[in-house]
Amino acid sequence: MEPRGSALRVLLADDHHFFREGLHRMLTADGIAVVAEATDGASAVALAREMEPDVVVIDLNMPGVSGVEAVRQIALAGRGGHVVVVTVSAEQNDVLQALSAGACGYMLKDTRADELVGALRLAAGGHAVLSREVVRALVERARTDGAADRGTPGVDLGLTTRELEVIRLIAGGADNATIGRELSISGHTVKRYVTHIFDKLGVRTRVEAAVYAVRNGLA
Repeated sequence: MEPRGSALRVLLADDHHFFREGLHRMLTADGIAVVAEATDGASAVALAREMEPDVVVIDLNMPGVSGVEAVRQIALAGRGGHVVVVTVSAEQNDVLQALSAGACGYMLKDTRADELVGALRLAAGGHAVLSREVVRALVERARTDGAADRGTPGVDLGLTTRELEVIRLIAGGADNATIGRELSISGHTVKRYVTHIFDKLGVRTRVEAAVYAVRNGLA
């Protein structure tokens, strides 16, 4: 086992050699320690228990034990770190199954390198991380499921005009950087607005905020 240090420790689990190799190089270049690699679900579970990484990066399509089942076993063991699925599918069912199994993140393989690195660092701190396309898929699911009980647009939710602008962008899948560009405000200011929105709505994640916006006719 590699010694623990200040670097973020990551386990990579993907059966595609070239993707895994490229991701390994990218993470290492950014100061992240790749402590082990797995090529199937069973190995991912075993290595997560043995190495106790900060974050497990895993694909859904794995031979043997499926990615979703591996996520579930790692989460139940409680010693495998936070699990982030990195895959090609943005299908609602795949996303929901992975999150229900215990993943704290779901990113697509075409995510920009800097976004993926940032997402893994956030995941290590216990934050939920989702690709923009994934947020859109979940919001669309909420829009469909909750069409019959949507609130009245403009209902007083205690949000300021600027906070309403921010939550609409969140519901559209925008990350903080995009929100900052759209509204011409700093990243620090965006974070402050997001924190206020979460507190006022009683939600903990961007997905919950986005779903709230959809069900209350704000997006």
